[in-house]
Amino acid sequence: MRVTKVVLMGLMAALTALALTLGGCATMEKEMAKPAPVKKVACAVQGKMVRAVAPEAKLVGLECMHKMFDGAQSLAVKVSLQNVSKEDQRFRVNIFLDNDKAVGGLIPRKTKKGLVKPGATASFTYFFKGQSTPPTGMTLIVKTMAK
Repeated sequence: MRVTKVVLMGLMAALTALALTLGGCATMEKEMAKPAPVKKVACAVQGKMVRAVAPEAKLVGLECMHKMFDGAQSLAVKVSLQNVSKEDQRFRVNIFLDNDKAVGGLIPRKTKKGLVKPGATASFTYFFKGQSTPPTGMTLIVKTMAK
C-alpha cells in the first residue's frame, strides 16, 4: 500500500513537471506578452502650461503619454529633474490638470539610496488613472524638501 502511494505521487510529480515544460505556465505567457504601445501626447495646449520650479532644480524633461495602469488606460507624466544646487536635494512634485485632477510625490521617492546629488538627474512617472484624453492645461510645481 505504501509503495503504491509513493509511486503514484512520483508519477504525478513527473507528469506535472512535463506538462509545465511542454505547455508553459499561465504567468509566463503574461510576462512574455508584448506590452501595449505607448502613445505620446502633448502635455498641454499651447499657452496652457504653467511651471513653478524651485531654483535648486532644473526641469530636464516632461513627457506625457497614455499607458495602461491598474487595468485602465491612464495619462502618464514623466518628470525629470536635475539638481543644480551644491547640496543633495529631495524634490516635491505636484501636477494639476485643468479638469481638477492632481497627482504628486517625491523625487527620489525613497531616501534609502540617498538624495539627488549635485549635478545628477532623477525622474519619476506619475499616473492619472483613468484619464484617457489628453490634458488641455497643466500646472507643474516643483519645490525642495526641508532637510
